[in-house]
Amino acid sequence: MALTQEEIQNLNRQFKGIPPEEIISWAIGHGRISVVTTNFRPYEVAILHAVTGVNNKIPVIWCDTGYNTPQTYRHAEELITRLGLNIKLYVPKQTSAHRDVVMGIPNIENPLHKEFTEQVKLEPFRRAMAEHKPDVWFTNLRKGQTAHRDSLDVLSLSKDGVLKVSPFYHWSDTQLDAYLKEKGLPNEHKYFDPTKVLANRECGLHT
Repeated sequence: MALTQEEIQNLNRQFKGIPPEEIISWAIGHGRISVVTTNFRPYEVAILHAVTGVNNKIPVIWCDTGYNTPQTYRHAEELITRLGLNIKLYVPKQTSAHRDVVMGIPNIENPLHKEFTEQVKLEPFRRAMAEHKPDVWFTNLRKGQTAHRDSLDVLSLSKDGVLKVSPFYHWSDTQLDAYLKEKGLPNEHKYFDPTKVLANRECGLHT
């Protein structure tokens, strides 16, 4: 059953300060098909641990740009094994080696940047969502990351009408550090997103 904007606003007021696991349990019960997306950036382990703690069968969609750091790939492998992730890997249709020759990594002012972002991130993401057809999408979006994300909340609707659930939305880095320490979970900060250039820039998935 789809939620109205008024219902989402009411739920967001209720969910402020509620443990992530309770929000996740509610969302799974509310929807028919749930997925969690990840790129294994810093603090992603929190949402992966919390969601799989409630249901370890949920598909974990990883859209790998092909440009991750060695540290990120090692971190991903560790979490896939340790958390028993039901990983669903999606990669661009063109290899990074091929693209490096014909395009490289264009900067934000380059007219090719839009096509680059489409190839390495947006197309694989659309393909993943089209195959899984979720009505609930778990993410680790948090307030303070970008201006656009500050306009969201624990619950929001994607442009395609999927219920986007961000259980850690109101959490700070300090709170997440404490969560990871309490759970004995690793983190990895050596992360590279070739589509963003600036740390606080949106990549297009969440706008």
